[in-house]
Amino acid sequence: MSNSYDLEFVGLKLIHLRLIAALKQSGQLGLAAAHLGLAQPAATRLLGEIERVIGFQVRERLGRGLRLTEAGEALARRAERVLHELRDAAREISELGDGARGHVRIGSVTGPALTHVLPAIRQLRRDQSRISVEVVVSSSDDLCRQLIDGRLDIIIGRVNDPRLQALLDFQPIGVEPLALLARNKHPLKDMPAPKLADALAYDWILPENDKLLTRTVLGHLTKLGFPEPRRQVSTSSFLFTLAVLKETDAIAPLALSVAQSFSDEGVTPLEVGFTLSVESYGLIHRRGSALTPSAKRVTELVNAAALENPLVTK
Repeated sequence: MSNSYDLEFVGLKLIHLRLIAALKQSGQLGLAAAHLGLAQPAATRLLGEIERVIGFQVRERLGRGLRLTEAGEALARRAERVLHELRDAAREISELGDGARGHVRIGSVTGPALTHVLPAIRQLRRDQSRISVEVVVSSSDDLCRQLIDGRLDIIIGRVNDPRLQALLDFQPIGVEPLALLARNKHPLKDMPAPKLADALAYDWILPENDKLLTRTVLGHLTKLGFPEPRRQVSTSSFLFTLAVLKETDAIAPLALSVAQSFSDEGVTPLEVGFTLSVESYGLIHRRGSALTPSAKRVTELVNAAALENPLVTK
């Protein structure tokens, strides 16, 4: 039996969906209107039309501006999904017309970017594929936001925010082993049998306390009865971390795959009995959203690379 809401929402037009989604992104009616090439009075009129169609208020005043109501937030989330699907449909139809040509936007945390994404891109080149790939390397939280916003097609990482779990599909691949990195001429590498306690005498480079890597490392040290390490530098930048490691006696916990890939840069793992892995990572895409043929092909190659070169099997 059809629900009455189905018929009521038929009155919404594409411009309504674009406006409510733009308003969610910008938080200001003037910016949302400008983004769509509308005058602000026209945008105000469209918001009134939305409210008449759905029977709920979608905005409320907040100081000199406005914010979305709970109903407005719900509609905006759905509008974003509809707009994502329309853009993906346009890309898929374009790919069908262009044969094997396509463009895929993939995001990844650092370790799997080296062990899974890079081999997938190499295989695409061997296949002489005309698929172009845009790669974004960042934290899982940032990648999930970009995926939800439609700026990425697929990501390799983790869904740390429970609120996003209903919006995203997660296919586990494995867990990510860590290593303690230091420069090749670090004093600990001259010791016959250095221990983890010896490493705590030096500065450690870690991201902010709310990052998964830091939480995992500090939790592990606490379980072993060790104090929190000294930290003069806190950063999420791998390149800056690498530069500090090469110039100082600092130590940094990083993905083992990163350590192996950059061993020629003058930094290698410390053998101090540090055995730890970050929780499971996997392939993530928007729930209910169909991947384009190009994105499906890249996903297949990433899965194949994960089987051939797993960090740690799931």
